[in-house]
Amino acid sequence: MNKVNSSCRITENEEENFMKFGDLENNISIICPSPKGKEIALQLQKNLGAELYIKEYEEKLKKDFNLSDITKKVMKTSKGIIFISSTGIAVRAIAPFLEGKDKDPGVVVVDLACKYAINILSGHLGGGNELTIKIAEILKVKPIITTATDNLGIIAPDVLAKKNGLIIENLKKAKYIASLLVEEKTVGIKDDYNEIEIGKGYEIVQELRENCIWITHNLKFNLNNKFISNEVNNIKINRNIILSRYNDCLTEENKAEELNYSKILRLIKKDLILGIGCRRDTAYEKLYDFINTSLIKYNLDIKAVVAIASVDVKKDEAGIIELAEKFDCPFKTFSREEIKTVQDKYERSEFVLKTLGVTGICEPSVDLAGGEVIISKVKKEGMTLAIGVLKKK
Repeated sequence: MNKVNSSCRITENEEENFMKFGDLENNISIICPSPKGKEIALQLQKNLGAELYIKEYEEKLKKDFNLSDITKKVMKTSKGIIFISSTGIAVRAIAPFLEGKDKDPGVVVVDLACKYAINILSGHLGGGNELTIKIAEILKVKPIITTATDNLGIIAPDVLAKKNGLIIENLKKAKYIASLLVEEKTVGIKDDYNEIEIGKGYEIVQELRENCIWITHNLKFNLNNKFISNEVNNIKINRNIILSRYNDCLTEENKAEELNYSKILRLIKKDLILGIGCRRDTAYEKLYDFINTSLIKYNLDIKAVVAIASVDVKKDEAGIIELAEKFDCPFKTFSREEIKTVQDKYERSEFVLKTLGVTGICEPSVDLAGGEVIISKVKKEGMTLAIGVLKKK
């Protein structure tokens, strides 16, 4: 049996302080149903700043140690859970509370003999594999990681997403792509940003294909729209030449239309900034419908929204605040003095100038929030929207 570090021992007077409940910066919980695991739990608590649930302490505090209730709580509140127990106890405890690999925390079991740290849940998205390695380093035990891609030295799609701050479009597709890698089939990566570092099993591709990961903020691959947008926005050129080049791309567009998107995994880059203006007390539902419809029209994914921006007089606009909560993004506002510093780049609105003293809201707000405007002001029933892409630093 591996002995735990004796420096982690605590006195009886300190026990209650440990129960109240350590530094939760890492948001990790330790569950120890048996007093035999106390010293292991305390050493982990000391190193990880975790919240402790130890049967012996609960009894001293005249609390009932209810494993089911404790597990239910920490499955919702913790990013990582460590059981000092058998794997059977841990599996039965967590089973009723599993929601999905995109929601469940990483769960690791350390046996009472202190020989192994075993990841049993959410090794990738939940960080279980990382936590297992950390525990093994602390306790000097053997880490047991069973995820196939890790054991083969392959970066799984969900790990790729987590590492690069990307949103997984569909977990079923991610599983399919991972299975290809495990079968030693090459997976393409089409990266709209040319930023990703590839590893074993991947290759960079320039054209979208099946059995591929696509890093983007778009909904569908639309070669025509993208081509025309780039030509018109970036090159001053004769219209006939643009149309000629456009026609040359039609055959490629037909190929894109034939792609089986069930075999293409989008990893969504959160880099869209929405500049919003609206009449006072515009309903959230009305704003959401306008924005969602506009994003779909321009082939942009709503999950890619990283920030919402507007003028400071809108800082308490309930509909926009609710939008930011829905998109899980910050709502940034700027003073009219700040807007005046960039407003001359964009279309003037005499109405806005008359009412607020600035010539525009949505486009200057995108600019000030760090975005480059890609969709100029769109108007509908007293609402305005501009869409920008976060500028590279």
